[in-house]
Amino acid sequence: MCGILTPTSGSCIINGKVPYKERAEYVKNIGVVFGQRSQLWWDVPPDDSFYLLRDIYKIPKDKFESTRKMLIEALDLKSIIQIPTRQLSLGQRMRCEIAAALLHNPKILFLDEPTIGLDAVSKIQVRNFIKKINKELGTTVILTTHDMQDIEALTNRIILIGKGKKLFDGKLSEIKEKYKEGEVNTTDEIIANMYKELKLVS
Repeated sequence: MCGILTPTSGSCIINGKVPYKERAEYVKNIGVVFGQRSQLWWDVPPDDSFYLLRDIYKIPKDKFESTRKMLIEALDLKSIIQIPTRQLSLGQRMRCEIAAALLHNPKILFLDEPTIGLDAVSKIQVRNFIKKINKELGTTVILTTHDMQDIEALTNRIILIGKGKKLFDGKLSEIKEKYKEGEVNTTDEIIANMYKELKLVS
């Protein structure tokens, strides 16, 4: 969906474009954050990386400055924006990564395990910001995660994949109703029940 890999079969069309065939044009309207990959330059402050990304995406100066200011305030980056990236904690860096991915106001934001390894406070900050940009800016957020708290806090629609097949596409409440056992079940237990029923786990 990001256009990095070419599928061996099937098709994928997003915003009327085939990501891996029209990548140069396609990436102008997407933002991507990978948990283990950084778009921030390691030895310079995040703010320097932001200005480099402005030139890469050819963002008009006025538009860039207003977006940059909004992101710094919304993600609480003011105190860390001038610290070299290598000196930031994982939670601080992840907030900066999300800001970097949104500088060009993409229509779609892809987040791959954005809260993995974060402390409780950082997780809440990231989740609140994701909800904010979705509601206020209309940014479509596609999130991959194994964290059930992320799912419960953020999603309107979930797609479950197991052994390369789509198992479910719908609302979390539908899965809870169908696979719950007893009066009280955690989301993890309900998903586990689903996988057992589908014989994906023993």
